[in-house]
Amino acid sequence: MVVESENPKSSITTTPTQEDQSNPNPNPNPNPNTDDDLEEGEIVGGGDDSSKIPTAVTQQPHPLEHSWTFWFDNPSAKSKQAAWGSSMRSIYTFATVEEFWSLYNNINHPSKLVVGADFYCFKSNIEPKWEDPVCANGGKWTVITQRGKSDTYWLYTLLALIGEQFEHGDEICGAVVNVRGRQEKVSLWTKNAANEAAQVSIGEQWKKLLDFNDTIGFVFHDDAKQDRGAKNRYTL
Repeated sequence: MVVESENPKSSITTTPTQEDQSNPNPNPNPNPNTDDDLEEGEIVGGGDDSSKIPTAVTQQPHPLEHSWTFWFDNPSAKSKQAAWGSSMRSIYTFATVEEFWSLYNNINHPSKLVVGADFYCFKSNIEPKWEDPVCANGGKWTVITQRGKSDTYWLYTLLALIGEQFEHGDEICGAVVNVRGRQEKVSLWTKNAANEAAQVSIGEQWKKLLDFNDTIGFVFHDDAKQDRGAKNRYTL
């Protein structure tokens, strides 16, 4: 799907309209967390009063090829959980351009997240876990930036994902931004790590879309399961 662009790096308009900026979340999770359920560091979206949704959004949505889900892993909750990933929560699912911009403008960007937070955007039928059947044989490309510098890379990555900008788009699972004390990491998860041609193509396109000039590496999930410091199998 191609939507008229104002940004040369994406086929989706990267300048939100006034309606997008004021529009509360039009598609909250069916069972959103109440304020009482929120934990320290949790992401809080806008209001959910559907009566305030602009008529133009409800009557003329621009559907995406896939629906996508934002997930959040709260650092304060991680310490209370025995198993990795058990503190991860799905936050919102969106399926149109308008819904994306409304959500994006009503959630914290990476530079505003607490240290230790992980924020994900994955195709709605895929959980951002190694154990997910779609991710099990995959891997990830990673871009590393200084603390507070990943907002632009994160936005361009999201636009590339939902705008289906990758030649091997069927290989894409989703993306994650990891906020740490001295650096932030934006990673692109893919399905078939052993398919070197597809992974290299994705990595090259991603670097070009981000205008990123430093080296990026690709780690197999199988290697990362055995060693968190696993070496890159592919580099660009």
